[in-house]
Amino acid sequence: MVGSFTAKTSSAFYFDLASPLAYLAAERILHVLPGPVEWQPVLARDLPGNELFDPATIRQTVLAQNLQPLKWPNPFPFDSSLAMRVATYAKSIGRTVPFVQAAFRQAFAGGHSLEEVNFVLIAAAACEMHPAAVLKGAELRTIREQLTMTTAEAAQAGVTEVPAVRIGHRVFVGENAVEDAKAVESR
Repeated sequence: MVGSFTAKTSSAFYFDLASPLAYLAAERILHVLPGPVEWQPVLARDLPGNELFDPATIRQTVLAQNLQPLKWPNPFPFDSSLAMRVATYAKSIGRTVPFVQAAFRQAFAGGHSLEEVNFVLIAAAACEMHPAAVLKGAELRTIREQLTMTTAEAAQAGVTEVPAVRIGHRVFVGENAVEDAKAVESR
């Protein structure tokens, strides 16, 4: 048993690399939730909800969390399809968390659009993923199908937007998803 999580507790963090709120959640989740959480790439555009956020609030949160200064990617929003396929590939080889953290930082600390393959490859290189393998993996039919399936399963479980955290059958969505999940687990 780690914290209040048990081996039987199923928990997941759902994210899309184009989401600034998911970026902030990804920077907190490893420190806030006491146990293992599976990181699940999903395409937010295929979820039933819409992510709403205030850029000024995000800037304040970045400062409060002592993160690198926020730089909005150009263009923003960007098409995250490639980056999310690479995140799915990274998951298949056990590199989800390092790739996702590097990619989020490329986007929101570096101000780089993950629609551009070079910035996705820089994030992949940061966690020792070979560029040729990354590009090939991102184009595999099985990776595309896995991302589609994970997104559909997330929606079916009650994930309406990102970020989202699922603890067992309970789903918490939006800007405070990590803290809301922590509050429930602490009871």
